[in-house]
Amino acid sequence: MKIQSALIASLFLVVSPLFAATDKSSSVLASADHSGIEWRKDNDVDAAFAQAKSAKKPLFLYWGAVWCPPCNQVKATIFNRQDFIDRSRHFIPVYLDGDTPSAQKLAARFKVRGYPTMILFMPDGTEITRLPGEVDSDRYLQVLTSAMNSSLSVQDSLKLALAGTKKISAEDWSLLADYSWDDPEQKLVSSKDVVATLLRLSEPSPNPSNATRFYFKALAITASAPIGSVRVSIDKTKALDKLTKALSDQKNARDNMDLVTGVPGELVEFLTNAKSDLRNQLVATFNAALVKLADDASLSKTDRLGAINGLATLATLDNAKPDAAFLKDIQKRVVQIEQATTDAYERQSVVNAAAHAYGAAGMMDESDNLLKSELKRSHSPYYFMSSLASNAKKRGDKTAAVNWYEQAYNAAKGPATRLQWGASYVNSLIELAPAEDARIEKATQSVLSEIGATENAFYERNRTSLDRMGKKLIDWNKDGKHQASFQKVRSQLDGICGKFPASDPQRAACQSVLVSTKS
Repeated sequence: MKIQSALIASLFLVVSPLFAATDKSSSVLASADHSGIEWRKDNDVDAAFAQAKSAKKPLFLYWGAVWCPPCNQVKATIFNRQDFIDRSRHFIPVYLDGDTPSAQKLAARFKVRGYPTMILFMPDGTEITRLPGEVDSDRYLQVLTSAMNSSLSVQDSLKLALAGTKKISAEDWSLLADYSWDDPEQKLVSSKDVVATLLRLSEPSPNPSNATRFYFKALAITASAPIGSVRVSIDKTKALDKLTKALSDQKNARDNMDLVTGVPGELVEFLTNAKSDLRNQLVATFNAALVKLADDASLSKTDRLGAINGLATLATLDNAKPDAAFLKDIQKRVVQIEQATTDAYERQSVVNAAAHAYGAAGMMDESDNLLKSELKRSHSPYYFMSSLASNAKKRGDKTAAVNWYEQAYNAAKGPATRLQWGASYVNSLIELAPAEDARIEKATQSVLSEIGATENAFYERNRTSLDRMGKKLIDWNKDGKHQASFQKVRSQLDGICGKFPASDPQRAACQSVLVSTKS
């Protein structure tokens, strides 16, 4: 499942030798950024589509961010492959970074939010498919090749598949199976209909592997849905049988690696009762599959760490405490993978996955030590500062948590990233230190100052972060005890909103930030 880590960024930027070195490493990375691909980075997507139409080539749109672990994973395992570079000659590659001018506005236009999102378009702008970012690189290349060879859009393939027609090819069936169904911005079906659609597709699919993937995705989405949300009714006895068979088949488990490692805990809790024999049996089956994936050298280091994370998650179900031997094995596996990772892109992904694996096993000191040691070498240390903040919060150390969130914000680079990290800092202050009015006021005013100086600040990820911050501030002052600080913030925001022309949709978006939705 796509787990986009939206750990979300003061005018008073901390400049130190540590960050000076970081800037230099970022510069080197930028100059070597998968240079074999002739990316268009001018943000002129209309010109890119005109080029695609003229050249009669598909257009490949990549949407990502410098700090994003999955984006760095894609760069380290897919974009640097010679076969991908060779294929890129046959499409127009467009690179959109979330921090470049107008990027968030373009994101709203193309319905891309989570990093990374990769879409293949026909020359006329029709969306062929949204490519998965979680499968291993070989499978990704197969999906890309199939998409480039397809004469149908994924929308048309879906219509034909659901109609029961035989006009859809085996390749198009596979494209449907590998579509990014968990992308909240996907446009194939409404979010409430995704699970039902996947279950329908699992029945007529002529390829057993595709049928399994459709069913597995439906099950994973259902199991990971928020508590209290409406779920599609699933026969749990049938689902348990299907899942057990899929996990017991090594090739099937490998083909669905992203799903096997993504939500094992959620699946076990959804399908079985705590401490039951059925739960013990399913956990044992999952563990066997996860160990094989963790030992599979053909998988990327991040994917193997995902399997280790899954093992740790299952070991701590029902408040269980893993024994010393298990923890020693987890640490040995993580250290071997982390120490073997030297590529800067790959480390951003590997260290993130390793820290999460430690955290899942309850090894918080090991997670902290790894993250702290990475601050000096990472090209985006602020991401790991946010992870350190999250760890401190889990331990109940509120002071350390807000201080790490503050450091992360001060160190963040790029307008969109800084807005998101700033909003995250404000939110953490309200949650963990609500009595510190002066600090909350100062942090919020800093974020708003950056908003006023940022082009297209009220689109996509920016707007989502600002709306969340606004709701936090409203709730913080619901009893009127923080009215003085709240009013200063509101006045500052009103000044920003007033600068937008009435016809600019950003004016209404801005004005809604500090407006309560309660009647």
